[in-house]
Amino acid sequence: MNVPYVNLAAQHAPIKEELLGAISAVMDHGMFILSDDVSEFENQFAKLCDTKYAVGVNSGTDALILALKALGVGPGDEVISVANSFLASTSCVELVGANTVLVDSQDDLNIDTSLIETAITPATKAIIPVHLTGRPADMDTIMDVAQRHNLHVIEDCAQAVGAKYKDQTVGSFGTAGCYSLHPLKNLNACGDGGVITTDDDDLYQQLLYLRNHGLKTRDECVIWSMNSRLDSIQAAILLVKMNYIDKWTEQRRSNARYYQNHLAKFEELDLPSDKSYERAVYHTFVIQSDQREALKTHLDSKGIGTVVTYPIPIHLQPAASKLSYKPGSFPVVERQANRMLNLPIYSELKESQLDHVVRSIQNFFEKAI
Repeated sequence: MNVPYVNLAAQHAPIKEELLGAISAVMDHGMFILSDDVSEFENQFAKLCDTKYAVGVNSGTDALILALKALGVGPGDEVISVANSFLASTSCVELVGANTVLVDSQDDLNIDTSLIETAITPATKAIIPVHLTGRPADMDTIMDVAQRHNLHVIEDCAQAVGAKYKDQTVGSFGTAGCYSLHPLKNLNACGDGGVITTDDDDLYQQLLYLRNHGLKTRDECVIWSMNSRLDSIQAAILLVKMNYIDKWTEQRRSNARYYQNHLAKFEELDLPSDKSYERAVYHTFVIQSDQREALKTHLDSKGIGTVVTYPIPIHLQPAASKLSYKPGSFPVVERQANRMLNLPIYSELKESQLDHVVRSIQNFFEKAI
């Protein structure tokens, strides 16, 4: 039995006619840029995230960059984030000319909130917590620190559409929430896309300018900026998928419970789990094992696709050399980087496939005894 790590064809097959119809409608009306499709998607996404506004942009990376620019973060400023993330969580800070200050992660792979306050300096302007794997970061502590030090919080929600912390949706805590709509995300475009959420009226207006060349009208430019618009075809595709995101999310959560229930007996494995006040959306299901490489090879031999994410932490990337971090700077992140392995978790997995994954892992550890 084959269990691919990703299977977008399985996601699209049942809704293919709806998707093609939505694309065809855009072809017919011909409004490919900033159409009503984009506006309607933004309205629906804001409702999903319990925010006043959502602004569609062309990638999750641009969402972070534009949020920083709109908040006036630039040269001389510092932004605190975590070393365990996709590199865009740091590159966005560098690309606006600010300086990244990284801290270690905790056991749940999210930022170690006990380390944030000690990283604050007079130059600190913002914190970027990352809701990694679709599990919410400790937003109570983060918001408390930010408010006491008058800092912006820009939530990196790239992997966390619909995740909740104490019944509040991520992306609604900070000044802005930044989402990716990359094809591998839970809510995914058929290409790149991103969204920024906010309740701030002034920030919303600034973001509308910044995503569209700084244009106030077609003829009047109020600020130099880039072209970072979510196009109408992607918005139309996303509007179709919005009808299914809750169903897909609950199935991911069900798949996660299946793994948790059947693999809990293996002390050699560290498994992810939600706390009682969290609603994780399981963009990825990341197990940790000291036998990661051997386990991955075993699962590959059984036709099971797995992925190692972030094997080189951000602070050890060649591009990060100017940050002056060294091996050992963030021991938790570095240990996790050597142990993390992503199992298939998408909503279209059949129970027989989940069972094959579980039995294959059980076989590996039982043979090792």
